[in-house]
Amino acid sequence: MFVPGIYIALITFPGIVVHEFAHQLFCRIFGVAVFDVKYFQMADPAGYVKHEPVRNPVHQLFICIGPFFINTLLGLAIAFPAAVPVFILGEGNFLDFVMLYFGFSIAMHAFPSITDAKVMWETIWHGENTPMWLKVLTVPIVALIYLGAAGSMFWLNLLYGMGIAFGVPVLIIKMLANYC
Repeated sequence: MFVPGIYIALITFPGIVVHEFAHQLFCRIFGVAVFDVKYFQMADPAGYVKHEPVRNPVHQLFICIGPFFINTLLGLAIAFPAAVPVFILGEGNFLDFVMLYFGFSIAMHAFPSITDAKVMWETIWHGENTPMWLKVLTVPIVALIYLGAAGSMFWLNLLYGMGIAFGVPVLIIKMLANYC
């Protein structure tokens, strides 16, 4: 089923906001000046962060892949407390479902974009004084980003969001229950 991306973006806008915030956060951590941020817009792209060129290519790596870690961890942290009453006890309330929605939508937007991959590639492979280990590390990361983008055409990002927000909490709870 084809659903235009603008509708998906509208429904899952919290994930886009967090994704762009993660880029901006890593810019701030590494002292990279941010010129413009659009946390969400009804256009393509749905959000962006424009920043100065990085002085250290390692910083570009973290700025580009930062949303993967931030969105995944935040999505899990928000959904986890709601997963117990909803999936284990079967008695979730409205707030639990709202938390699951936020956790899911945030985790769904964890994947770096093709633009992130292109910026990372250009900075690291065509920048001056980039260590070889960083260039080698960048190749599989960029390949994974492109695979993730291709997989998103088949709802991979949706499945990832569901897995992080719904599946991982249930697995952790069941493992803890078996351990105790």
